[in-house]
Amino acid sequence: MSAAFEGLLKDRAYPSYFLYLEVDPKSIDINIHPTKTEIKFDDEHALYAILRSAIKHSLGQFNVAPVLDFERDPNLDTPYNYENKRASTPQVEVDRSFNPFKNESLTTSSNFKSNFKKESASWESLYTGLQSESTGDDVDVRQIEFESEEVTGNLFGASQTEESQNTTFQLNKKFIISTLKNGMLVIDQHRAHTRILYEELLKSITVSAAVSQQLLFPLVLQFNQQETELLKGIKDSLEQTGFIFSEITSNSAEIIGIPTSISESEVEMLLEQLLVDFQNEVPENNFSHTDLLAKSLARSMAVKSGNLLNATEQQHIVNGLFACKEPSLTPFNKPVFITLPVEELEKKFM
Repeated sequence: MSAAFEGLLKDRAYPSYFLYLEVDPKSIDINIHPTKTEIKFDDEHALYAILRSAIKHSLGQFNVAPVLDFERDPNLDTPYNYENKRASTPQVEVDRSFNPFKNESLTTSSNFKSNFKKESASWESLYTGLQSESTGDDVDVRQIEFESEEVTGNLFGASQTEESQNTTFQLNKKFIISTLKNGMLVIDQHRAHTRILYEELLKSITVSAAVSQQLLFPLVLQFNQQETELLKGIKDSLEQTGFIFSEITSNSAEIIGIPTSISESEVEMLLEQLLVDFQNEVPENNFSHTDLLAKSLARSMAVKSGNLLNATEQQHIVNGLFACKEPSLTPFNKPVFITLPVEELEKKFM
């Protein structure tokens, strides 16, 4: 029973003890060992628990084992003397003559009438002394002037008419046309979205603020050894844009998370184009590495020419473009938009 002495004896030290057990001989099997040096009890687990607790109790009773003394609340002791005592049924006293609605309606009605009289007297007293002291002639209402405040401006600086609203429409599923105060603005939708995504990706890679969407099932893509080595080199930067890789082997990559702005069907094409860009243009330093990554992803993720955009999507691109630091050029130094002044349009009709 060395388990009961756990924590009290050093290693390789064994206690000496004598155990006196009184059990039913029918619960002992003496035929499990040829030399009769061992016996078997029917319920070994119960017997082991009894012996262990008895030894623990003896060690604690004679202060052999260290104990902690706490202040004991006698009210929490188990009342063993109540074991055979019957529980008494609590007595509930009810006043059967009590009626909560008796005389209440009369009292409420009288209180309401008295309160109404008091309130009527109070608001009628507000008009005391306001009788006209004139000779009885009626007041000419045409001579009464009302104070008013003249509206001299608009909260947004212009009236909300159809002519002043900034409207957009799509031309040939490629250009977004927006009106200006003195002309017209023509925006290439693919180039504009590329500029927007480029600056967003640069910010995500720098501050690691990208948001990922978890895939229900991992996406496994096949690559050659050269491509997987290149993918391992840009893995950290890709994860800052929203990609999450669970494993990259010598011939495949397992993806469990992708950026929220792309769909699962676009991942393979996007990564293949990214690897082609890195193979064709080797970055010289960390900045060009990040810049090339943002350029390649932005170009692949941007809305393409030929995609139909609704009014909300068109306005979103226009607002996002002019919130960029460099809205007039793409990351590849190509123009994003042109303006057509009214004067130039008028010359076309001369």
